[in-house]
Amino acid sequence: MVMQVATVAGVLLVGVAVIGLIFVLGMRTKSPLVLHPLVRLQRAILNPRQMRSAGAPGAYASVIRHRGRVSGRPYETPVGVVVADDGFVIALPYCSRANWAQNVLASGSATIVSEGHTYQVDHPEIVPIESVEARFTAGDQRSFRWFAVDQALRVRRIEPGQAATG
Repeated sequence: MVMQVATVAGVLLVGVAVIGLIFVLGMRTKSPLVLHPLVRLQRAILNPRQMRSAGAPGAYASVIRHRGRVSGRPYETPVGVVVADDGFVIALPYCSRANWAQNVLASGSATIVSEGHTYQVDHPEIVPIESVEARFTAGDQRSFRWFAVDQALRVRRIEPGQAATG
């Protein structure tokens, strides 16, 4: 009996290790076989839970408000932002193919809610993660290397009274 339990536990452990390896390799190579199910999981389960606190003071995530580039529909997406000199930087673990990133790039502007404050932003641009990596925590930087995150979205904060351009 003990031997059977040990065998089952061993098989489960190996299975979890294999799934973890597939996940890491899939993220590193940006494989659609890994990214598409992960994006669906994130949209259906993770994002709605994250949105409960996103943008509030002390919350892990901020909110980026954007409009659909085809539908024109307003969307809110939880994202991890860090403050830059004149705006914000958002790491792109799924590359710039994420719908929210494409929407922001297409419109040229968005709204970010972070730490309880709302900011209008414009001039979105994709930048190499290396150029902004120092702004992220050491833990984030390790994750970026582990999952081969190589892009970030930089946006410029629009000061109150300043007209949006672009």
